[in-house]
Amino acid sequence: MNQIAPQPGIMEIALYQGGKASVEGVSNVIKLSSNENPFGPSEAAQEAVRRAAREMHRYPSTDHAELRAAIAEVHGLDARQIICGVGSDEIIHFLCQAYAGPGDEVIHTEHGFAMYRISALAAGATPVEVPEQERVTDVDAILAAAGPKTKLVFLANPNNPTGTMIGLAEIERLAEGLPPQAILVLDGAYAEYVEGYDGGAALAGSRSNVVMTRTFSKLYGLGGMRVGWGYGSQEIIDVLNRIRGPFNLSTVALAAAEAAIRDTAYVERCRSENTRLRNWLAEALAEHGVPSDASTANFVLARFGSPEEAAACDAFLQSEGLIVRRVAGYNLPAALRITVGDEPSCRRVAHVIGRFKAGER
Repeated sequence: MNQIAPQPGIMEIALYQGGKASVEGVSNVIKLSSNENPFGPSEAAQEAVRRAAREMHRYPSTDHAELRAAIAEVHGLDARQIICGVGSDEIIHFLCQAYAGPGDEVIHTEHGFAMYRISALAAGATPVEVPEQERVTDVDAILAAAGPKTKLVFLANPNNPTGTMIGLAEIERLAEGLPPQAILVLDGAYAEYVEGYDGGAALAGSRSNVVMTRTFSKLYGLGGMRVGWGYGSQEIIDVLNRIRGPFNLSTVALAAAEAAIRDTAYVERCRSENTRLRNWLAEALAEHGVPSDASTANFVLARFGSPEEAAACDAFLQSEGLIVRRVAGYNLPAALRITVGDEPSCRRVAHVIGRFKAGER
């Protein structure tokens, strides 16, 4: 008998299903399934990649000092408390690997990002799903679920795939009410889309039980580069760096991220345009009888009357060359997550959904 077996919990992980990028038999598709920036990276980031490509035979820095300094400068943070990873996913994985294991519990919300559960199971810990209130994080439900076995609490704010968020006062109440051995992880993948919101950086800088994660994959348009970062107490960051691979980020990715975060004018243009088009798309869908919660990210969660209607609309969109995201795996079978694209894309998806709702199939 074969005695080779993976660690407990690994086989409970379903293979991650990314957003589709093509439709068989349909050309010139518009991909609105992965929350990518439709305007792409800034010219400064592209130029940085071209320059860095000349040094691809050299190993990258092991401490990411230049990128951490740029992040610290732009956000007013302490560079010593920053860790960089292969997307914020890797920081999430580090946290589970370092602080959770067999017998421990990792809390995430009902419609939270799939990687929380995956990383918990990979570490041998038990993921605990907590209900939300009408697709909004329920702090009281999290506090009720937290106990002596709780090691990590993951909270995406804004949340993916709902687009909803809670205020800093509620986040502070959550951090204050958690058991002493638990770490609150504030996933700020979409924080840049909220004007004036620091993603929980100040809280992570002042409390030893809070860590914030961020990514360059969304607003900065660097999804293909895979760069993320985390911010927390010096003690936690030191622990995470002990399990981080010494060359986890490439020279090219580091250069692109540094240039991207320093190009604040481009970031502001992308944020402003996303806000304008997101509001337009939500209103257009509502006029066609498709409601959505007020989104604070770069997507709209379109809600339909039933899982069957959502599936039928998804199929109709695909036949018209529009790819959006089914979110049944996030306990939202009657919804479709639609990335805010450029203006022609937003107008086209709204028009096609309007045709669907009018009975065209």
